[in-house]
Amino acid sequence: MNGADADRLAIEVKGLGKSFGRVHALRGLDLDVRWGETLTVLGPNGSGKTTLIKVLATLARPDRGTVRVAGMDVSASGRSVRRNVGVVTHQPLLYDELTGRENLTLFARLFGLDEAGERAEAAARRVGMSRRLDRRAGALSHGMRKRLGIARALLHEPLVLLMDEPESGLDQEAQSLLQQIVADGSTPSRAVLMTTHSLETGIALGDRLAVLAGGRVAYSAPAESVSASDLRRAWSSHAETAP
Repeated sequence: MNGADADRLAIEVKGLGKSFGRVHALRGLDLDVRWGETLTVLGPNGSGKTTLIKVLATLARPDRGTVRVAGMDVSASGRSVRRNVGVVTHQPLLYDELTGRENLTLFARLFGLDEAGERAEAAARRVGMSRRLDRRAGALSHGMRKRLGIARALLHEPLVLLMDEPESGLDQEAQSLLQQIVADGSTPSRAVLMTTHSLETGIALGDRLAVLAGGRVAYSAPAESVSASDLRRAWSSHAETAP
């Protein structure tokens, strides 16, 4: 890879390894995401999807390999990486005792954003949460908490968006909003990496697809060139041979 190629990469992962005790979650994983591209990562439970998101978001340190996000090494420049990424995890990362508005305003201020209240309202509108913004987060349904978590991730208009199964728990309306967010034409240079269990969602939202098996990328292809049946075959064949 030459210097020009590297400049076009929003996410660059080479030889990534991560273990938890004797469990090897990631084994020499290689992948990249270009600016303006959405990569959807598929795989069964235990394939390493959540661990990959955590490493990219600096929530877990890699044991070996090189990981760069927005041109920065996640181990050496964690604070700067966090200011440039928006993260959606299984847990919405909210304060239950605060209202949705208070949560979003607090996070906007933590990011050092001007007009924190206005930012909170704008992010809530994007996920259809305006009417519930003054309800306590702990009293919201799982789906509404998930929407609020997505709004939190979008507050600071991140350069890179990392989402771990963001469609889980969302109703049809919210899934349509999620698709609009991923395909947002107002941020054409934003890079998105999202994991999902849904082959249909992966094809619909991704420019490129990757299947994880045994902590490695076992299959990768442009979304336009594959079908759900292609992915099922790749998923099944590589899951059977994964270490």
